[in-house]
Amino acid sequence: MNYRKLGNPGEQVSILGFGLMRLPVVEGEHGKIDFEKAKEMFDFALANGINYFDTAYPYHKGMSEGFLREALGDRRKQVFIADKLPCWAVKENADFDRLLQEQLLRLGTDYIDFYLLHALNAKSWPIMKELGVLEWLEKQKEKGLIRHIGFSFHDKLKVFKEIIRSYNWEFCQIQYNYMDTEFQAGEAGLKYAAKRGIDVIVMEPLKGGLLAKEPPDDVKKAVKELGIVNGNVNLGLRWVWEQPEVKILLSGMNNMEQMKENIAIAGKNEIPLTKEEHHYLQVLKNTFQERLMIGCTECNYCRACPQKVAIPIIFRFYNTACIYEAPKWGQSMYSLFLREENRADKCIQCGHCETRCPQDLPIMETLVKADKYLRGI
Repeated sequence: MNYRKLGNPGEQVSILGFGLMRLPVVEGEHGKIDFEKAKEMFDFALANGINYFDTAYPYHKGMSEGFLREALGDRRKQVFIADKLPCWAVKENADFDRLLQEQLLRLGTDYIDFYLLHALNAKSWPIMKELGVLEWLEKQKEKGLIRHIGFSFHDKLKVFKEIIRSYNWEFCQIQYNYMDTEFQAGEAGLKYAAKRGIDVIVMEPLKGGLLAKEPPDDVKKAVKELGIVNGNVNLGLRWVWEQPEVKILLSGMNNMEQMKENIAIAGKNEIPLTKEEHHYLQVLKNTFQERLMIGCTECNYCRACPQKVAIPIIFRFYNTACIYEAPKWGQSMYSLFLREENRADKCIQCGHCETRCPQDLPIMETLVKADKYLRGI
């Protein structure tokens, strides 16, 4: 395992972090972690050099932090724990202390090494600032309850830059992979943070596993011609590590096979991608992009829908599921992360959205298609 310095002063952390969000579960129930299988993975990770474990308050319906406590046992000093303040659960200043104390109890520890404001965006960031979260974080660091201060992010580049400029952060966490170079913070955000001396952790390096799938039929010929044998997981992870601004990447491994594969690749991360491998990834990216069902840029002009249909989010799920031939993924996201009152079937075809779309997209027609696809009918 290779290591890089993270935070200020720098801690020697493994370049591969174990994200405890997609652990094996019992009977498909996300809140029921299969402790035996997950513990086996945890022990293997620790034995093979992984020392950075990332959890969060809501992961596995609140059970991830407790799993980490039980799996870790008396080996606390061997690892770095990353945990996150659930910003959406904060209604008043007193909630900061309440939530942190609850997390420390769940984790069974006196301190958290890397503490993040979870999923900051244009809505939550102003609220956090107004409630005094930055001053509170500094006080917790002085007390020794947290050791390094950062944030994770899901929004547009403009918002990311504003957050970066607002505080002397030690690190940040963004979604990044060879398909998402212009999504959310993207490449521009990655370089912006690094230029300002802020360490960057990458999440979703394989886009939640979508980039780990077998190449689609229409690119298998290109794969054969280029002689690519390393596989999409290998190339995807090495592509992220090849970015000089990236300190570590998090992988939400959910079985031992993935764990072993990722660790093996991490040991070879310094081997640069060949010209042919870069070309193959570009071919793959181009092929995926050609499958885009609707060219929504998520400008949000249509969010003023009188029926409160979440048009940009629906199109994001629809596009992603179609691009990666993952209908079950799309159906799951549609069901789990979108309220019924915001789904596409609530559209009454009033045309309000289309009069405001700067791309002149056929929104009403596509919402009908998206709804059928995302409901599996």
